[in-house]
Amino acid sequence: MFAKGQTVISYMEQLAPKYLAVPDDRIGLQLGSLQKDIKSILVALDVNDEVVEEAIRIKADLIIAHHAIIFRPLKALNTDQPAGKLYEKLIKNDIAVYISHTNLDTAEDGMNDWMAEALGIQSEGTLEDVHTEQLFKLVVFVPKTHHQRVLDAVLNAGAGHIGNYSHCSFNIDGYGTFVPGEGTQPFLGEPGKMERSEEVRIETIVPQSVRNKVVQAMLKAHPYEEVAYDLYSMDLKGRTFGLGRVGKLKEARTLREFVDIVKDGLNVEHVRVVGDLDRVVKKAAVLGGSGSRYVNKSLFKGADVLVTGDIDYHTAHDALMAGIAIIDPGHNAEKIMKPKTAEWMRKRLAEGRYSTEVYVSEVNTEPFQFL
Repeated sequence: MFAKGQTVISYMEQLAPKYLAVPDDRIGLQLGSLQKDIKSILVALDVNDEVVEEAIRIKADLIIAHHAIIFRPLKALNTDQPAGKLYEKLIKNDIAVYISHTNLDTAEDGMNDWMAEALGIQSEGTLEDVHTEQLFKLVVFVPKTHHQRVLDAVLNAGAGHIGNYSHCSFNIDGYGTFVPGEGTQPFLGEPGKMERSEEVRIETIVPQSVRNKVVQAMLKAHPYEEVAYDLYSMDLKGRTFGLGRVGKLKEARTLREFVDIVKDGLNVEHVRVVGDLDRVVKKAAVLGGSGSRYVNKSLFKGADVLVTGDIDYHTAHDALMAGIAIIDPGHNAEKIMKPKTAEWMRKRLAEGRYSTEVYVSEVNTEPFQFL
């Protein structure tokens, strides 16, 4: 059985929810339709002509990419132009394109965590906060006979996390009353007669990211035909998500030694370096993509070195004067997302017992040549 397009995307958005993206980022379905079976998926960093030809060869129904193919609103679709030819080829071969960009950068166990892990950075936080998760209070009334079943269902679905504590809840015994109406099939009582039932009021915290999952788990486990429950928005805020990662290295290194770690961890042959190669670095920051504007933020967070792409000449001089080193492995270092995203998707599809195949693009989309 093949997964439907919407099913595949629901898995992708478990990894990188859309609400984690920075404002106006071009994410989501950019081309094609998800109203179809997905027999094979190609995971790519960029979508260029070579990648599309690769997708055609493997008969992919969907490309999941990091960088958008449509950056601005289209005023015309001219198939004589390179971009128009690309879109035409995708449409003619019924290949949909889905983009996961800054939401994947920001996500826990996403791009910036993958990069930090590859470099041996023990992450202590982000460089810039993007989103603070909304918390809700779930209150549900359950007959005593099903109290533990419903409680387990909501907690196992992700409710009840407060800081480093899990499975937090408050439970109060009481009595519920109701009169089943005509045509009902009540779990307790008879239509038209007042029923008084021993019940437990369960209260717990639900993060926005798992709200729907928790409610569905609760409704499935609850025996009542009509479930009495409330969800209250809370002023208390949950986890904070952001761009970049900063933390101590597992072991202090010279900048020269750390350069080799970066080249190996991010699978790049060449880097640009700003700073004294013999200086010792103990704390590092990393940010996938273009990170020129994060030099001062990295310095403020106590980093000795920032690993990021697309550093310009004047930013390099500013970093030298400020005393922070920079290692620029290029924007293409984000290709680490290809095997990591594919691995995530394969696991989710296997859990759902789908036979959809997931391929990692073998196309090198690095536009620069180093001579």
